[in-house]
Amino acid sequence: MTASYTRRSAARRSRMAAAGAIAVTGALLLTGCGDQTDQGGSGDTATVGAKAPLFSKLPKEIQDSKVVKVGSDIAYPPVEFKKGGQTVGLDPDLADALGKQLGVRFEFQNGTFDTLLTGMRSGRYQMVMSAMTDTKERQKGIDPETGKKVFEGVDFVDYFSAGVSIYTKKGASESIKTWDDLCGKKIVVQRNTVSHDLAKDQSAKCKKDGGKAIATEAFDTDVEAQTRLRAGGADAGASDYPVAAYAVKTSGGGKDFEIVGDQVEAAPYGIAVAKKDTQLRDALQSAFAAIIKDGEYKKVLDKWQVQDGAVTEAKVNGGS
Repeated sequence: MTASYTRRSAARRSRMAAAGAIAVTGALLLTGCGDQTDQGGSGDTATVGAKAPLFSKLPKEIQDSKVVKVGSDIAYPPVEFKKGGQTVGLDPDLADALGKQLGVRFEFQNGTFDTLLTGMRSGRYQMVMSAMTDTKERQKGIDPETGKKVFEGVDFVDYFSAGVSIYTKKGASESIKTWDDLCGKKIVVQRNTVSHDLAKDQSAKCKKDGGKAIATEAFDTDVEAQTRLRAGGADAGASDYPVAAYAVKTSGGGKDFEIVGDQVEAAPYGIAVAKKDTQLRDALQSAFAAIIKDGEYKKVLDKWQVQDGAVTEAKVNGGS
């Protein structure tokens, strides 16, 4: 597994110079919690089995077990994270809504992000739902840095849109508003994410333009990066907007951080399924269409106050 296959791919690096033009506005003041454990849903599926509206669309294997095994890196609040021993967040709540349409339980299993696709290929999971960005490279199994095929590609059912945000200690944003303002400064990121890649690309651009490079410190998790920034060990951090906004809302009771500037590199999150599992893929797409139509999708996004990331339809392989 290469660095390019972590949480958000940096396939569109050549557009970094114009990244500031890609903005998604609006407030994400994130609150609430979900109700799912590591073993998947709350058990609150409205109809289990054949009486559910879309049960017949599922593969026979899943109809028999009435369980879908989900690979997820459960350390990415507010998308999926632990609270009080439970797995909570946007993804678990959406999975619960899908389960009511499909008549099955979604069983979330924790794993490090860069091993999730490998786990699905080995049969440990039947799908991956973990704030994973849908990209052409992942669809084809290609490493965007080398252009070589490194694993069997996957299909995505897209369900949310998110970009990357810069955040600083509250009241310490100084002149930082865009990625160009980070030249000569220090940034903290989660290792091998698009934020990490964007920092590398911007640093190269800074030097090319005659400025100073960006000092980048990468961590295993966003929480560790936030801890470093909170302690004054960097000038700024960068992460997916829902994650940055959640940190701004919750860390220190809202007193620790602030977001600066606009989102960049907006792209869809997708549920990943194996290319061969077209029946599961299509069932998930139908279930998303159903919850978008009946308003359950909106209720979940409203609960987590991530309405700006809403999509109007669940496309298959809509990433670029």
